[in-house]
Amino acid sequence: MPAYKYEALTDSGKTSTGLIEAETPKAARSQLRAQGLVPLQLNLVVAETTGEKPSLFQAKAFSSASLAVWTRQLAGLVGSGLPLERALTALAEESEVPRQRDLVAHLRGEVNSGSTFARALATAPREFDDVYRAVVAAGEASGALGRVLERLADDLEERQALKGKLIGAMLYPAIVSLIAIVIVTFLVTYVVPQVATVFTNSKKALPFLTVMMLGLSAFVRQWGWLVLLGLVAGAVGLTLALKQAAFRERFDAAVLRVPLVGRLARGYNAARFAGTLAMLAGAGVPILKALQAAAETLSNHALRADAMEALVQVREGAPLASALAAHKRFPGLLAMFARLGEQTGQLPVMLDRAARQLSNEVQRRAFAMATLLEPLLIVAMGGVVMMIVLSVLLPIIQMNSFAR
Repeated sequence: MPAYKYEALTDSGKTSTGLIEAETPKAARSQLRAQGLVPLQLNLVVAETTGEKPSLFQAKAFSSASLAVWTRQLAGLVGSGLPLERALTALAEESEVPRQRDLVAHLRGEVNSGSTFARALATAPREFDDVYRAVVAAGEASGALGRVLERLADDLEERQALKGKLIGAMLYPAIVSLIAIVIVTFLVTYVVPQVATVFTNSKKALPFLTVMMLGLSAFVRQWGWLVLLGLVAGAVGLTLALKQAAFRERFDAAVLRVPLVGRLARGYNAARFAGTLAMLAGAGVPILKALQAAAETLSNHALRADAMEALVQVREGAPLASALAAHKRFPGLLAMFARLGEQTGQLPVMLDRAARQLSNEVQRRAFAMATLLEPLLIVAMGGVVMMIVLSVLLPIIQMNSFAR
């Protein structure tokens, strides 16, 4: 049942706002009049979540973190025995974000009209992806929606924690690199020319390092904007090229071959794939559908292509472990745990263990890389600054030697 946001006048002349569910706007106005309210304005809520293309800069109603919290709250309410409709009503009333409140009211309206919760979520595909909806559908089919939502909340929180740790590990090197670039650019384009003008009038041959630095300074001041424009154009061109499926797959395959970075990308995607597959299989989703949904969560398109090929092999009767082992871009650990799961009949458990081990390995490598990058960046920045300082000091030393 659709939900409407209304603005109406009370008997005392005050303005009242809220949400109301009705089949049509006319029915909504009738309900308001029956409550002693005079309707002024009536708008259908969450129009952007029903499959229409969102605005380019429009943010989602739920961020990754807030979706995990909301799922955990819903799991707690449903797990305690509260009917789904009443749980959604409570969450809608407690929400402090208008867009979230409108979205939950829309979901409650769909459930009240007879739709399943998974079908109601499908009306907002931008907020709830295929994996989320598949898990909810499996939970409804098995009659254990509360327990499945708890597992889904765990997965969302673990995924958010892994992403946060990776960002945190790379944040310091990124900040140091940015500051180093700004400082060096300032020294080359402003400080070096100001100091060097003192020596250019002396008609003495300048040291090679000073001449080289002056040439670099002149180039940056004259053509720096063109270099910057070229970098921006290259970034835009790469972004457009990555939208082509064939190029994106080749590019992602090349990323996997880059030392250190490739292993991080492979481990991160494999951990996400194993965790999603474990969650879906544990919720009772058929293995073929679970494989397809898990493959679509992979951000690396080369690994996604391998996962889809593994899906074809499983559909033709091959064991999951053999299908994964046939594609060497997936870590061998994943195929090993899948084989153990198939042999023991505990595939979701073993896949979950594989996901945790791969996640821990990714975190360890990320922190090790960050620990190594920090001193290297500082040494590199110190070396560049030392060269700039020497290019200024060498003419002074040379002039002192001539004066003697």
